[in-house]
Amino acid sequence: MVRTCEGTKVRFDGAVVTTHRRIPLSHPRTLAPSHPRTLAPSIDMPLIAIARCSKLPDYEASVSLAGGTPWAVDQRTTPPEDIIRAANGLLLTGGGDVNPSIYGEAAHPSFSAAEAGRDEYEIELVRRALDADLPVFAICRGIQVLNVARGGTLIQDIPDQVGRSVEHKVREPRSAIAHNIRIAAGSALDTLVGARLEEGGDVPVNSRHHQAVKTLGEGLLTTATAPDGVVEAIEDPTRRFCLGVQWHPENFHRTGEFRSLFEGLVLACTR
Repeated sequence: MVRTCEGTKVRFDGAVVTTHRRIPLSHPRTLAPSHPRTLAPSIDMPLIAIARCSKLPDYEASVSLAGGTPWAVDQRTTPPEDIIRAANGLLLTGGGDVNPSIYGEAAHPSFSAAEAGRDEYEIELVRRALDADLPVFAICRGIQVLNVARGGTLIQDIPDQVGRSVEHKVREPRSAIAHNIRIAAGSALDTLVGARLEEGGDVPVNSRHHQAVKTLGEGLLTTATAPDGVVEAIEDPTRRFCLGVQWHPENFHRTGEFRSLFEGLVLACTR
């Protein structure tokens, strides 16, 4: 059964959020160096650890434009415990498929592995972040890592296991709209993007994935779905900020359609 948080109140660090207005933050910052000890970020310029991926610049720009300091991390350079001590928040990014052996399944023929060691590293990282109640924002592969880290499973290939009624992989241009999503009223996602809701509660999004959340991990709620029922967002309303989305909001950093999601992350990091 798919659980949703429709009709529930959403809290960030104990404060009930009731407005759909964009959260005001400080002016955009320039991109920062890659090591936190040289940054000395202030409370209004929180340090956001970003899981390194092949298309990092859009994530870094999105964090910077929202008022945060981006810090790219990976399994080769930065142990998870060092990240948890230094960072104010965590951003999980896109990339290859999570190895299905981690959630107890054999690989589908379409399986395309991520970089060696990345699955284990990011699963440990997000678990440590949640244990420390650091704000977490997870995008595309990231929502899948978050779900698996909490004991959930994945649809390994949407065309084969769900069908082709909705297009979930439009590669170029990266901001091209693929389909609409339906957002649960009262969710954190609803609060953050409510100003963009079309009549009926839909929001148009881009899409570049062939996997998706299947069985929800512990404590997670489904807060958005595609027309074919594919999960497009999950969150844990008991956390200061824990949100995962299946589309790529970072690709809209130049035009700002989803900047409020990154602003929400940055705001949660200052509390």
